Amino acid sequence: MDTDDYEDFEEIRVKDVYIVDVFSDPTPVVLLENLKGEMLPIYIGHLEALSIGNVIKKISPPRPMAHDLMVNIFDRLDIKVEGVMIDDKVDKVYYARLLIKKDNNIMQFDARPSDCIALALRVGAPIRIRKKVLECSEIEMSRLEGARVMNIFG
Repeated sequence: MDTDDYEDFEEIRVKDVYIVDVFSDPTPVVLLENLKGEMLPIYIGHLEALSIGNVIKKISPPRPMAHDLMVNIFDRLDIKVEGVMIDDKVDKVYYARLLIKKDNNIMQFDARPSDCIALALRVGAPIRIRKKVLECSEIEMSRLEGARVMNIFG
């Protein structure tokens, strides 16, 4: 993967994980934010929300969760997480790629953004989003208006 491929991407950070109560259906959301303060909520599963929240809050569960296990396996096999590319949204579903490096070869794997984010946060790898995907964020943010937002950890 060339650095040229990064041109239509920008780095983004995880602001936090929330439970959003929309029409009395509590749903976890990971909220991403760029340097300009533009935000993008991505609806995720409860286990992924817990996994991401653990890293943000620096909580170590008594036993490794799936993402911790993957990082441990990667470490033992000398595989480095190079980063995450959130690059598309089709029918309300976001698509991402996990970039890993082994023996100077960079490999890409199709994965859910939530899993990619959980792994990237654990190793400090960059999370990038295609600019045109982030441009959809105003629509997504407007869907949260009037929703009850709760922090996942109370």
